[in-house]
Amino acid sequence: MSFRSTDEQRAVREAVREFGENEIRPVAREHDESRAYPAEIRQQAAEYDFVAPHVPEEYGGAGMDLPTKLIVVEELWRADPGIGTAIGSAGFGTEMILHYGDEWMREEWLPKITGGEAVSCSCISEPAHGSNVAGIETTARHEDGSAAETTARREERSAAEEGGVAAEKDGAEYVIDGQKTWITNGTVADVAVVMAKTDPDAGRKGVTAFLVPTDTDGFSPTSIDNKLGLHASDLAEIVLDGVRVPEENVIGEVDEGFYQLMNFFAEGRCKVAAQAIGAAQGALDAALDYAGEREQFGQPIAEFQAIEHKLAEMATNVEAARSLAYRAASHVEAGEERQAMQFASMAKLFASERAVDVADEAIQVHGGAGYVTDHPVERYYRDARVTKIYEGTSEIQKNIIADRLK
Repeated sequence: MSFRSTDEQRAVREAVREFGENEIRPVAREHDESRAYPAEIRQQAAEYDFVAPHVPEEYGGAGMDLPTKLIVVEELWRADPGIGTAIGSAGFGTEMILHYGDEWMREEWLPKITGGEAVSCSCISEPAHGSNVAGIETTARHEDGSAAETTARREERSAAEEGGVAAEKDGAEYVIDGQKTWITNGTVADVAVVMAKTDPDAGRKGVTAFLVPTDTDGFSPTSIDNKLGLHASDLAEIVLDGVRVPEENVIGEVDEGFYQLMNFFAEGRCKVAAQAIGAAQGALDAALDYAGEREQFGQPIAEFQAIEHKLAEMATNVEAARSLAYRAASHVEAGEERQAMQFASMAKLFASERAVDVADEAIQVHGGAGYVTDHPVERYYRDARVTKIYEGTSEIQKNIIADRLK
């Protein structure tokens, strides 16, 4: 299966690339070294519909399909993965709001996010639970004993209590307690999609998604500043200590959050593949430029066969990863669930592994110059490394692929 860009998609790629070259690359090293979150650049990107571009036009987005969104992600990371993450992640959790949230949620938050006025985050991972989403320990206790309790609610509460779930009478709301970690945008977000156990003994069948404004009492983020790469993006640990939200803030159905989230796993892995491709392409670009300029023994090093072969292998890996990622996105867009999960995992696995390899070879092409911050390849190498970890490690992806080969 081949993926051919439409005229519109080529125009999108050109626009994002131009934005990256003019607005991101000139300040990429500065933001990497200062670790400053690029709020102004994110707001500029929102003006061009690069923030949460999948959101429909009625909520301020561009209504892009997944393959087109991957183009945006890829080109942002090609310019700089750190700033690219800050822009590309500003709408984390919006898929859940868009597909499962109530209309008031969509109207209140989506235009703010796509317009650059607000940032969202998705609170899933925990200190003891990264890949095992069903094992999360954050709890959401329903307190529904208000005088205006409906018959339906009383029946629901009685059924929950019979099933061993505590439900205290103290108003129609949920009280969330727990800890989240590795949360992108944790300290800069205005709203969070929080996954919590509403039935702690039910495993994946007891997870619920909640919409939580981050200024809610008890929502306490702490920045994680000692990470290897992506210095321009925000990462945090979050403590949820008695966070109270109205029951209307449930996103979708109670106890259905895990299954709702599952519907976005393939898409998320396609996006990470696009990130990895962007980092690899950026590293390859830098290596090509350097090899054409650097001279040894009276000629550019690009003319030596050893360097030519490195560049040829790097370019081949980038193109192979790109083809696989866009094929996977096409399956996701077509609603072909089995193929989507399989090829998304293949794309994520292959692209992330090759991105690190390509960035490593780009440093080798630079020689000693690649080991210092004077050139961007060391940054691409550090930034690319995380793509092998988040959204499911390479090992998890291999498990998924193997299961679908049986």
